[in-house]
Amino acid sequence: MTPEMRFECVLVSKDPAVLGTMDTILRDFSICSSVCQDPLKKSNWLGEGSTDLVVVDLDAIKSSDLLQHLGLSQPRQKPTVLAISATELAVPGVDVMVRKPVTLESGIRSVKAAYSRMLQDFRKHTRFALMTPVLATDENSRYVSLTVTNIGEGGVGLTTKEKLAIGSTLCFPITLPGLENEISIRARVLWTRQYGIAGCEFVHMPPFDVQLFHAWLESRYRIKQPLIAV
Repeated sequence: MTPEMRFECVLVSKDPAVLGTMDTILRDFSICSSVCQDPLKKSNWLGEGSTDLVVVDLDAIKSSDLLQHLGLSQPRQKPTVLAISATELAVPGVDVMVRKPVTLESGIRSVKAAYSRMLQDFRKHTRFALMTPVLATDENSRYVSLTVTNIGEGGVGLTTKEKLAIGSTLCFPITLPGLENEISIRARVLWTRQYGIAGCEFVHMPPFDVQLFHAWLESRYRIKQPLIAV
């Protein structure tokens, strides 16, 4: 994601027709793209920046080489992969496939499918910083004082002086900035680190609180809107 909140794409191809068509489509989706014509000579081609999408012409790189790059270059979640090929053979690691020759219609359809996956991944992994103290209870009704440090669709991060067991559950109310009503959260501890840092996934939230929370999240996403309806 760029500072302007545009998804970033690496476009791997040597075919002028593919480059021209896909570059136009990517711009219409407000996706910032860079061309990599020889990825084997540029070993860090995915490590530069934060690549959200890889559009790869399979005539330009072997599928085994593609998988090796994807597996070694990104410490975070795997980027969405859109592959262009003259055949419909399934390739492991590819999320969306489009047949050659790429037309404006088939290209838009494939990028739209890839965009939906990127948006889902972005929402799942994005966290909004907080520093909100709360009083939680665990499954044994024991009070636990903690501070919620970040929150997102996938869960919450927190700090506490108490020792938390992985797999334990915590229930607590929290008031989010800009919301008048508290929302009630039950979360499961997924991991812990030194100095009382922990990460949790949501287990339950009342239906009305779910609506409030999702509306709050949507109001804070700042992704540059595409020119094409998705």
